[in-house]
Amino acid sequence: MSSKYDTYNNPLTGRYAGKEMSRIWSPQYKHSTWRRLWLALAENEKALGLPVTDEQISELSNHLEDIDFERVAEIEKELRHDVMSHIRALSEVAPAAAPIIHLGATSCYVTDNTELIQQRESLKVIKGKLLLLIEKLAAFCDEYKALPTLGFTHFQPAQLTTVGKRFALYLQDFVLDLEKVERQIEEIPFRSVKGTTGTQASFLELFDGDHAKCRQLEKNVAKTMGFDKVVFLSGQTYTRKIDYFVLSILSGIAQSAGKMATDVRLLASMKEIEEPFGKSQVGSSAMAYKRNPMRSERVCSLARYVMSLPPNAAMTEATQWFERTLDDSANRRISLPEAFLATDVVLAVLIDIASGFQVWPKVIERHVKAELPFMATENLLMEAVKRGGDRQQLHEVIREHSMEAAKVVKAEGKDNDLLERLKNDPAFASVKDDFDTIVDPAKFVGRAPEQVSDFLAEVVNPILEANAELLKSGVAVDKVNV
Repeated sequence: MSSKYDTYNNPLTGRYAGKEMSRIWSPQYKHSTWRRLWLALAENEKALGLPVTDEQISELSNHLEDIDFERVAEIEKELRHDVMSHIRALSEVAPAAAPIIHLGATSCYVTDNTELIQQRESLKVIKGKLLLLIEKLAAFCDEYKALPTLGFTHFQPAQLTTVGKRFALYLQDFVLDLEKVERQIEEIPFRSVKGTTGTQASFLELFDGDHAKCRQLEKNVAKTMGFDKVVFLSGQTYTRKIDYFVLSILSGIAQSAGKMATDVRLLASMKEIEEPFGKSQVGSSAMAYKRNPMRSERVCSLARYVMSLPPNAAMTEATQWFERTLDDSANRRISLPEAFLATDVVLAVLIDIASGFQVWPKVIERHVKAELPFMATENLLMEAVKRGGDRQQLHEVIREHSMEAAKVVKAEGKDNDLLERLKNDPAFASVKDDFDTIVDPAKFVGRAPEQVSDFLAEVVNPILEANAELLKSGVAVDKVNV
């Protein structure tokens, strides 16, 4: 017995993605946009003097959404051409308009222009989610801007930083991504009306050789569909470099997400910071005690997929023969929507993670104390010298005690007792009473707290203030399965 469970279901739409992004790449949105494009073409051809009637415009206006997909499928079995199948299906319900539907246009008038609309609208959804993620991370960074934590280089303990400063690095990456997204939303062009090979020959014929009307039609249709900028030249299709540029921006977001989620996974292993974990959530089917960072792992998994897509778009652009070849079509039906759907999920999951970070300060403090003795020796040395000590003698005392302390840690598995050794050594008697102050972890984080405060005040907060209405509207709150 047939059911929906015996057919492959794309997990991006069936399991993960939000409703708005799924809607933008749905058949209904795509093909109702085709009908809006046919309406825009007819309206603007009429305005420029072509014989299009009010009745025909009215019929097109009345059938923008009521698409009979089953009827289209029947027709496509015969015609084997999706655009012509939709034209015929529309003609059947709008017979008066049938003679002027798609007048002067080629298939790419509806397919390419729709894809540019979908990409721009999808970027707006991505922008909303980026802003919400930035808002969540900014609050977290501000809360923990002064909490000392071990810094790592080569995943080896290094100079201290703060929890807030570390997460501000992720935040800064997403701010850079937001700038690219906003610029692309403004700059993405419309193909508009170009004709079969991009020469507008069909429109020049319709307008009896009037070049000015051809150019005006192109601008007017673009404006009707909400675009100020038009691709100046095209073959049959707009240059596929635009797809590459857009997917590269999504790849950049995926890179930022993958970096942050990878670090969260490492922090979870260290038990310093963990992603949210539900009261009844199961971490492992075998090991009941586990708290696997599955949200962060999902982010990394999907981010890797998004990062793989720009080279695909690059190859598509490079292999387009002359004015066009159709080997881009099937590929782009998959790569464009999935790039956006996956990025949508990645951001939604990160928003969920950032909304419920679990920070364990005592664990962080314990790790700091385990490594701080070695880092603190330079400060102790400088202070002891200022109080009359011999730099070379003090350096040798530190070296000897460091070797012994390291041996105890590695050979016996005991705590690092270097500071106690130095505190009780006569060579450091001048600073003995001030040891705790000198080795306070807060003194080893440099300007990290101030850097976070300055970054939030000068960069992040102005962005959030400029987009306060967008954030308040809830446009970014599009629940996905996290």
